[in-house]
Amino acid sequence: MNFHILTLFPEMVQNTLKTSITGRAVNAGHLSINAVNIRDYAFNKHQSVDDYPYGGGAGMLMQAEPVYLAYEAVKEKIGGRRPRTVYLSPQGNVFNQKMAEEFSEEEDLILLCGHYEGIDERVLEEIVTDYVSIGDYVLTGGELPAMVMVDAISRLIPGVLHNDVSAEFESFQDNLLEYPQYSRPEDWRGKKVPPVLLSGHHANIERWRREQSIIRTYERRPDLLKKSCLTEKERLWFSQWLSENNEKTRSDSKSENED
Repeated sequence: MNFHILTLFPEMVQNTLKTSITGRAVNAGHLSINAVNIRDYAFNKHQSVDDYPYGGGAGMLMQAEPVYLAYEAVKEKIGGRRPRTVYLSPQGNVFNQKMAEEFSEEEDLILLCGHYEGIDERVLEEIVTDYVSIGDYVLTGGELPAMVMVDAISRLIPGVLHNDVSAEFESFQDNLLEYPQYSRPEDWRGKKVPPVLLSGHHANIERWRREQSIIRTYERRPDLLKKSCLTEKERLWFSQWLSENNEKTRSDSKSENED
């Protein structure tokens, strides 16, 4: 897969994404990251790409032409095809795992990073296919969101992870959070590894992990649990666990009040 990041700060993108998993994946040829400097397509000697917005208002706006020329350069590089183009904006749909899976199917993906007060609307209408946000807050520019997307999407590309199945069983699969995990030593500062994980009984371990995923999702992201695909057996188990947990909470609360 090929990522093309249109940015005013290519060194910021390159210095980050050339490390860790993405860096190794690039070196191995599983993906490529092309940071395109929008300033290279400015039409003035100072390479400025911003100007005052019509109608007044605070701040500056990125001009349409340099962005469009940078886009056209990528388009020409990939053989004239019109690639899927994402504009990182708080006005977009919030990025999630399902979107990452969808984007990972693309051969080429352009990520457009805005700055200042945004980008001239006319070029957005011309080239953008998707508007994506990484959350309901405002950042200085689109570089950090772009790198978040690259990281999440890259993990789904075959060969990027050493263990290809690990991407399949991480958080948000089936709308469930990942179960708790433990490593050596068995006893750390008085906290012991759950006995089932030491049992060697794989069926029991898998069942325990699934149950822990359900519990963790209920406790931390109940909104996801409503969308999860639980079996009828799992629903019955969770209903029983919930009843027992609520009873324990009431009992503990009663004891505290009596004290």
